[in-house]
Amino acid sequence: MTAQSAQPIIIKKYANRRLYHTGTSAYVTLEDLAQMVKRNEEFLVQDAKTGEDLTRSVLTQIIFELENVEGQQTMLPVAFLRQLIGLYGDQMQGLVPSYLSYSMENFAKEQQKLREQMTRAMKGDVLGAMRDQAQTNMTLFQDALRMFSPFAAQAAAKPAPQAPKTDDVDALRREMDAMREKLDKLSGR
Repeated sequence: MTAQSAQPIIIKKYANRRLYHTGTSAYVTLEDLAQMVKRNEEFLVQDAKTGEDLTRSVLTQIIFELENVEGQQTMLPVAFLRQLIGLYGDQMQGLVPSYLSYSMENFAKEQQKLREQMTRAMKGDVLGAMRDQAQTNMTLFQDALRMFSPFAAQAAAKPAPQAPKTDDVDALRREMDAMREKLDKLSGR
């Protein structure tokens, strides 16, 4: 969604694979759509003839294109892709979208902190920055895993090795606890 409108922008996809931005009355490319995503502009891609929602497949196509840009570092390791494919048809498949969404939302929240830690690392405090980020990552992933684990009580009973606590880590834990409570309420626990 743009700041000007509450409705997502409609992108029409024609049989010739061309994409038409109804807001600007112009044809766009997958690269243009990728830039719209980066600017947090919401859009829906619809088949021009049937009106079918094609957003998921077009976003997947954008990821495919980005993963194949020569000379650019990829973001999806082969091991991750294999694990993801292995979960299709598995009884845990239904949990994966929520888990991935939750993880990415938390990663996005942590980006600024990560940038600050990288700046510290560039200034010479590499070990401190790495330790802080490793602790944050472990906490986030352990909490996310506990949310979706049928053996959450067993996982919670095993204390993880803790680095010295800081105000930031405590604040993050409180935020994660609040999010876990919200998710529990949404899931009806």
